[in-house]
Amino acid sequence: MSIEVLKPGLLSTLQDGGRHGSQHLGVGCAGAMDANALRLANYLVGNQANAVALEITLQGPRLRFETPALIALTGANIEASVDQSPVPLWRPIVLRAGSELVLGGMHSGARSYLAVAGGFDVASVLGSGSADINAALGSRSLQVGTRLDCKPQHRDRYQRLWSTLDAGAEKYRAASWWIDPAPWFDADPNIVVHTLRGAHFAQLDIESQRAFFAYEFRIGSESNRVGYRLQGPNLQLAAPLELISEGLSIGTVQLPPSGNAIVLMAEHPTTGGYPRIGHVASADLAKLAQARPGQTLRFVEIDLTEAQKSYLAQQMEIERLRLAIADRLHD
Repeated sequence: MSIEVLKPGLLSTLQDGGRHGSQHLGVGCAGAMDANALRLANYLVGNQANAVALEITLQGPRLRFETPALIALTGANIEASVDQSPVPLWRPIVLRAGSELVLGGMHSGARSYLAVAGGFDVASVLGSGSADINAALGSRSLQVGTRLDCKPQHRDRYQRLWSTLDAGAEKYRAASWWIDPAPWFDADPNIVVHTLRGAHFAQLDIESQRAFFAYEFRIGSESNRVGYRLQGPNLQLAAPLELISEGLSIGTVQLPPSGNAIVLMAEHPTTGGYPRIGHVASADLAKLAQARPGQTLRFVEIDLTEAQKSYLAQQMEIERLRLAIADRLHD
């Protein structure tokens, strides 16, 4: 099965759970910015959690499906239609052969995920099919005329959906049930993320320590999959620091000499020498991934124990959903 790209959208790339285990070689993880939305989209079509899906940023592509397909869309609140008929999000959908899926702008959020049953069939580079644009690893972003190959899908999933599509005249058929997006997507334009103090937080001057958690920052227009450049309070060290480069992770908040903090995202460098003043809690990384340039961002302090509890609770809920969806796969 393959999908033809009629329009590429603003930035549409193939992503999975990331390229882990090679940071010591200078190779970053990349992968989906919103890992929760990726996993849930894959579960809805019967895939493994980290199967390759399409990450769509701000403005979506137009795609033609050459064969019938089972798909799901999660993440941002994106406009979606098949042959001018609106398509719902956060549920399984079966499409007829020849269907054109049009993905438009996003009413809120920044990234949507399109999963196809079987997953996209792309070459694995260092254990991942993710496109790392900054490092030129994996596939490139979609272009007009790109053909996306997909792995075989099995029509033993959602047999009732398939049979009603075959029997009727509808352009597509959507399941009557869906995942509630509320726990996984927050449309509030004022973003709040829980954040731990970083290794060099105490080296900020007193006013900067207070400002980091007290004031709002604005996400700059130069933000991308590498990191978000923040505009707001100018943060300063109490005294100059001489640092050697150390390992970095997604969610690290760095402070360059300009005083304007940077939050590292999926394609972050593997090492860096700027002071690390904070770390966004893992449970809030998906919320951060949905931030758009121009939105406000506020850091709320959390300690390690609470951050771990929040992350564990979130992962347990995702597992509960996985099991609930699995029970419906053969309806």
